[in-house]
Amino acid sequence: MDLLHLHLLLNHFPVIGTILGIALLLFGFVSKSDSLKRASLAVFFVLALLTIAVFLTGEPAEERIEKSAGVSKALMEEHEEAALPALIGMEVTGCIALIGLFVSFRKSKFANIGFAAAIVLSIVTFGLMARTANLGGQIRHVEIRSGTAGPGNENPAATKSKKDDDDDKD
Repeated sequence: MDLLHLHLLLNHFPVIGTILGIALLLFGFVSKSDSLKRASLAVFFVLALLTIAVFLTGEPAEERIEKSAGVSKALMEEHEEAALPALIGMEVTGCIALIGLFVSFRKSKFANIGFAAAIVLSIVTFGLMARTANLGGQIRHVEIRSGTAGPGNENPAATKSKKDDDDDKD
């Protein structure tokens, strides 16, 4: 498996996993289950590790697709710029989750602070990850691009259809 395919396989985990981790943590708060809260912290820590792999495979994936038809270099740059803050957010969330996990086993009064910090950080991280994922999706999926079509930001099929329609008017 090459790095492009590895990247395409892993890149959904940080976004979807963060949603699942947040849901698990919230359910742990509602049900007052320390086990569920700990499980969510473990999820965030594993996601932090997976996010490193996603980030490191991003550049090789870019090199493989940058010359492909319909790929927007501007969107690739914007995605790349959004990826670093998302990575940092996930790594901070993962570190806080790991610390919170250790503290929670010690039955410390600081355990709830760790859980609360994890929920706040994970929500912020989800926002960063969702933005990065959306930008990444727009690189190759012209159907989700917003704004006006411009060079490198137009759907070749739509352009062809419009041209064919114009030819029919003659």
